[in-house]
Amino acid sequence: MEEIMKPIRILFISIEGNTRSFIEDLTEYAKKQHQENAVNPLISTTEISDQTDFADETSNYFVFVPTYLDGGDGVDTGVKELMTNTMGEYLAYHQNASYCLGVIGSGNKNFNLQYCLTAKRYSRQFQVPFITDYELRGTNRDVIRIYTDLVERTKEVEHA
Repeated sequence: MEEIMKPIRILFISIEGNTRSFIEDLTEYAKKQHQENAVNPLISTTEISDQTDFADETSNYFVFVPTYLDGGDGVDTGVKELMTNTMGEYLAYHQNASYCLGVIGSGNKNFNLQYCLTAKRYSRQFQVPFITDYELRGTNRDVIRIYTDLVERTKEVEHA
């Protein structure tokens, strides 16, 4: 008999609403999966913003972050991150990064090398896996795929 998983925690930052919209879709999908089979975990979310009071995290979570850059190509000419700095600061706060199970990035594929660059940078900086990506608000297929990825990564860590 499979054991019931605790809700999967997600911390996210949303600038223009794309990430928030995706997280809402993901949360609804998780509810449906949980209703069909209670073994499937729900999702618990926390939005991080410039107004967030930093706290010490005490349980595992995933980070969803879009990419907003101001200048540079992110590779050869450097990078200046814009608008999502609060998430990086939150991860760097005390031991918060030690509870991060991975980073999921979003962006616009038209930006080529800059696509999901913030998530990839956080992955390297905080030594956590870059789990996957989706474009803009994502699709229904992205929701299903990413939910599955989150469940599998959570199981992997819990049974390690």
